[in-house]
Amino acid sequence: MRSSLAPAIRLLRVVSRDSWYRGSIIVLTFLFYTSYHLSRKPISVVKSQLHRNCSEIPNPPANISENDTTWCSWPPFDQSNYKALLGSLDTSFLVAYAIGMFISGIFGERLPLRYYLSGGMVVCGVFTAFLGLGYYWNIHALWYYILFQILNGLAQTTGWPSVVACMGNWFGKGKRGFIMGIWNSHTAVGNILGSLIAGAFVSTAWGLSFIVPGIIIGSFGIICFFFLVECKSLKCCPLVWVCGYCALMPCSVPVPCSVPVPCSVPVPCSVPRSVPPFCTPLYKCRLFLAAHFDPKKAGDMSTLFDAGGILGGILAGAISDYTGGRAITCSIMLILTAPMLFIYNQFGQTAVSTTVAMLILCGMLVNGPYSLITTAVSADLGTHESLHGNAKALSTVTAIIDGSGSIGAALGPTLASVLSSKGWNYVFYMLIVADLLACLFLARLVYKEIKELCPCFRKAQGNSLTLKHSNSGTCD
Repeated sequence: MRSSLAPAIRLLRVVSRDSWYRGSIIVLTFLFYTSYHLSRKPISVVKSQLHRNCSEIPNPPANISENDTTWCSWPPFDQSNYKALLGSLDTSFLVAYAIGMFISGIFGERLPLRYYLSGGMVVCGVFTAFLGLGYYWNIHALWYYILFQILNGLAQTTGWPSVVACMGNWFGKGKRGFIMGIWNSHTAVGNILGSLIAGAFVSTAWGLSFIVPGIIIGSFGIICFFFLVECKSLKCCPLVWVCGYCALMPCSVPVPCSVPVPCSVPVPCSVPRSVPPFCTPLYKCRLFLAAHFDPKKAGDMSTLFDAGGILGGILAGAISDYTGGRAITCSIMLILTAPMLFIYNQFGQTAVSTTVAMLILCGMLVNGPYSLITTAVSADLGTHESLHGNAKALSTVTAIIDGSGSIGAALGPTLASVLSSKGWNYVFYMLIVADLLACLFLARLVYKEIKELCPCFRKAQGNSLTLKHSNSGTCD
C-alpha cells in the first residue's frame, strides 16, 4: 500500500506560485526595513555611554581626582556642552534623511528596485560600522561622527520608498490597510531589536553596538540582491522613457521603441496627506524617560512604546479597511492622543506600572495614524488612476510623505531640548500642539470622506442637484 503525499507537500502543490511570491515579498520587505530601523537605533542607546556620571562608577583609577565626574566619558562629549554635541548627532542624521528622502524617491522610480535596495542596505551597513570603529580607532573628533551620521542618513533613504513600491507592485487596493498595518510593524520590531542589540554591548564595548547592526543590515542587502522579486512579471513593470529608450524598469535592459513614455507624472494630492506625519508627535517621549529613569531602564521601557505601535498600526489598518475612512481613522486616533499625552505627563512617572500602561497606549494612538499615512495612503496615492499605471511613481509619492515626516523628526529633538530646559511640561505641550495641527491638516480629507460615507450627505447633495435641474427647466 502506497502512502499519500505528505501534508506539507500537498500544501506546496495547492498554494499558487503567485501566492508564494506575495508571501516572500511580505517577509523579505519586512525583514529589510526592520534591519534599517535596527541600524538607526544604536546612537540613541550609545549616547548614554558617551557622557556618563562617572562619580557613580565604583573603584575609579588612582590618578583620577574625586571632583572629576567626566573621566569615564568619551571626548569630545565630556564637556559641559555635551547636550548640544549629542543633539548635533541626531540633527545631522535627521536633516540629511529629510533632504535625501525627497531625492531618493526620484532615483527609486528610475532605478531597478532590487539593485537600489540591496546597494542601499550594504552602504548603510558600512556607514553604521564606521561609527562603531571610532571606538576601536580611538577617534575623538566630532566631525568624524557627524560625517558618518550624515552619510548614514542619506543612505537610509533608500529603504522606505523601495519597500513600499515593492508592496504596491504586488498588492492591490482592496483591504490594503490591514495588510499594511501588520507589515508596518517592522518599524517597531526594528527599534526593539536595535535597542536590545545595542544595549547588549553598550556597557563593555559600545563600538559593537554599531558594528553588529551594520553587519546585519549589510547581510540583508546581499539576501535582497539574490532573492527579491520586485514585480510580478516583465509585463507588470511600467514603461519609462530613459535617454531615448523605452525601458521595462527594472526587469529588463532598455530597448528602442517608437513612442516615448514620460518617466515623470503628476503626483495626486500628495502634499495634504504628507503634512500629518510632519506634525504627528513621533518623538516618543524617550527624553522624558531618560530624565526620570536610568539609561538602561529608559531604553528598555521605550520599547513598550514600539510594542504599542505594532498594535496601533494593525488596529488602524483594520478599522480603515472596514469603514473605508482612512482620514477619519487617523483623526480619531490623533484626537485621543492629545489627552493621553497630557495624562502621561501628569501621572506617567508616578509608578512603573502606570508608565508601562501609558507608553503602550500612547504608542498605539501615535503609531496608528503614522502607520496608516505612510503605508496604505502612500500605496493608494502611488496607484492612483491619474498616474496612468506608472506604479514606479509610488516610490516618489512615498518619499515625499516620509520626507515631510522626517522634517518634523528633525525639528522635534531640537525643540524638545530647548523646551526641556524650562520644564518637561512645555515639551508635552509642544507634542499636543503638533498633534492638533495634524488633525487640522486632515480636516479637509475627513470632510470629504464623511460626505462619501454618510447617506445624509449624499441625500442632501442629491436634493440640491434635483432642485438645480428643476429651476433650470432641464433634467438630464
